[in-house]
Amino acid sequence: MVHYILKNKPTKLFVILTCFFVANALIAECIGTKLFSLELLFGLTPNPFSLLGQDGLTYTLTCGVLLWPLEFVMTDIVNEYYGPKAVRRISYIAVGLISYAFVMFYLAIEVPAEESFWIGSQKENGIPNMQTAFSSIFGQGMWIIVGSLVAFLVSQLLDVWVFHKIKKATGEKKVWLRATGSTLVSQFIDSFIVLFIAFHIGRDWSIQRVLAIGLVNYSYKAFMALILTPVIYLAENRIDRYLGKETAEEMKKAAMES
Repeated sequence: MVHYILKNKPTKLFVILTCFFVANALIAECIGTKLFSLELLFGLTPNPFSLLGQDGLTYTLTCGVLLWPLEFVMTDIVNEYYGPKAVRRISYIAVGLISYAFVMFYLAIEVPAEESFWIGSQKENGIPNMQTAFSSIFGQGMWIIVGSLVAFLVSQLLDVWVFHKIKKATGEKKVWLRATGSTLVSQFIDSFIVLFIAFHIGRDWSIQRVLAIGLVNYSYKAFMALILTPVIYLAENRIDRYLGKETAEEMKKAAMES
């Protein structure tokens, strides 16, 4: 069996894509506790604006959004070659492993910290209590965890559905339409689900605030979806060359029929 996996190109490719997909999702969840300024990233001065009656809005985003665009590129690639069942399966695997990771994070937070050395080991670097720092980084609120996981799973399943609806209507042509279109739709839903669960239910934000911040976040995601469209073509070209034209065409045909 191992020799078959190592020699069979479609199987090897699926294993690699699945590993990258799950690792990317897990890393995005882990680094999501840090917020960054998109304006400062590009050397611009943040200029607060108003939207839906909410003042002081800027492009302050979670670091998780740095990786999520790649996740939806991966979704479209798996969808193209392996079909919706494969995307759903790796999405369930990702959610399961992310949930497992957070359980382990909380276990690590709760075990007794070493007090004689570790807790104060970084005082000279401005961190007086390593246990507090560790808990702050890895101890995301339960509503945030639930919101991000629900948003991820719903958006993945929606992406699959929209992708195949477009593909059935257009055939093998217009890769950009099904890839970008499915991402634009799924990310729109994703942007509001996570905020609604994590901050409207979890922290009593108003619906107006959820909508305003959700629209700001979605504008970034939509822009990235458009920017990364050429990556889909580049990736598919490389995969077709790796698999061979005949094998790639057979896989795409089977994926559309699944």
